[in-house]
Amino acid sequence: MYVTDTIAAISTAVGEGGIGIVRISGPEAIEIVEEIFVSKKEKSLVEVDSYTAHYGQIIDPRNQQIVDEVITLVMKAPKTYTTEDIVEIDCHGGPIVVQKILDVVLHSGARLADPGEFTKRAFLNGRIDLAQAEAIIDLIRSQTEVGLEVAIDQLEGGLSKKVDQIKQDIVSLLAHLEATIDFPEDEIEDFNPDQLGARINEAIKKTSDLLATSQRGKILKEGLEVAIIGKPNVGKSSLLNALLRERRAIVTEVPGTTRDVIEEVINIDGIPLKIIDTAGIRKTEDKVEKIGVEKSEQFLKRADLVLLVVDINQGITTEDRDLIKLIKDKKKVVVANKFDLDNNLNLDSLEELLPETPIVKTSAIENEGIDRLEDVISDLVFSGDIRASNQTLITNMRHKNALDRAHQRLLDVRETFEKRLPNDFITIDLRAALEAVGEVTGDTIGEDIIDQIFADFCLGK
Repeated sequence: MYVTDTIAAISTAVGEGGIGIVRISGPEAIEIVEEIFVSKKEKSLVEVDSYTAHYGQIIDPRNQQIVDEVITLVMKAPKTYTTEDIVEIDCHGGPIVVQKILDVVLHSGARLADPGEFTKRAFLNGRIDLAQAEAIIDLIRSQTEVGLEVAIDQLEGGLSKKVDQIKQDIVSLLAHLEATIDFPEDEIEDFNPDQLGARINEAIKKTSDLLATSQRGKILKEGLEVAIIGKPNVGKSSLLNALLRERRAIVTEVPGTTRDVIEEVINIDGIPLKIIDTAGIRKTEDKVEKIGVEKSEQFLKRADLVLLVVDINQGITTEDRDLIKLIKDKKKVVVANKFDLDNNLNLDSLEELLPETPIVKTSAIENEGIDRLEDVISDLVFSGDIRASNQTLITNMRHKNALDRAHQRLLDVRETFEKRLPNDFITIDLRAALEAVGEVTGDTIGEDIIDQIFADFCLGK
């Protein structure tokens, strides 16, 4: 076990709430709380059973004043979050009350925890690996149910199991090859040199299959930036309101009403989308509108997906054609809006300008065609495979980079094997691949990287 001092922190969000939680973990956690907690039933926390709750008061030993009435939860090592003794003090949720209790705990001998230090101790004490630890922060920050499912799968060890399979394949290969180097005249049990190529290919396939999930995993975790663009008064803000199912943007008949970008996050089929309603892109002498247009063009450059809104009633204009040129290299959907009005749009002409681009007819103001648009966005982003949400996905760029390096080293192993070079050369790349794979679960990673990972956690977690 990783033995260290006793730490404490507030584990609930800042601000008012029904309850606040102060968490204490370490070898003296129970003794520290014992000094400041008075049980209504005069029980000693040192003697109570693990996983029990006790009602009483927190007393400040400096002046013997009551701080709050609380419920104290006692969890004894090793079957706890950190594998150490843990006490959680559930108090009233006012920020002053929670901070005062933390102050009393720190005065009684605990140290203020660093960001993520509770989870870091769980990792260092061997209860979870590094991939599972990182899944905890993904779980906290998940924006959709699908994102939550992916984070839970990783927390339960889904990714770690797949990485361990790759690791075992490499270790087995490495052990057999090193044995043939050390004992060239002996017959190595369970080792068939004729199967070496197939075993290398199997390890390569496993890393390749896992890496293939990274794009989908990145989208589910981070979402997509979606820019709604179009000339003024085509219904961009009405479309945003329809997607949000609320009146978020001001809508008028006056062109150029939206003069700044509006950002909102919505959930479409498990995909978090940051929807950006941009100012109408056109040439203008109005200073305020001009700034809005410039910001719209900046957002357009970084957008992952573009919704180009055109007015069915007006048809395709010169301004629309200019916008089409601007987004020619972007992933896009054309939203033919205002189909409740007279149709003056030549679809054949539009399809010629934007070949292989989905076109969805909508009436944003009447909330018509919005469900169809959402289906098209989902299919466009994931090519129809988003529903396989039970698959283990790579959502972390650090994991992807480590597996990329391992994959490349395994490709080098195969090339070396096919050239019939000595086994010593193969083992060099196998060791490098093993080290890269181990970085995912934290087996072969430096302390400085570990500190950096946990620094991104919030206090109290």
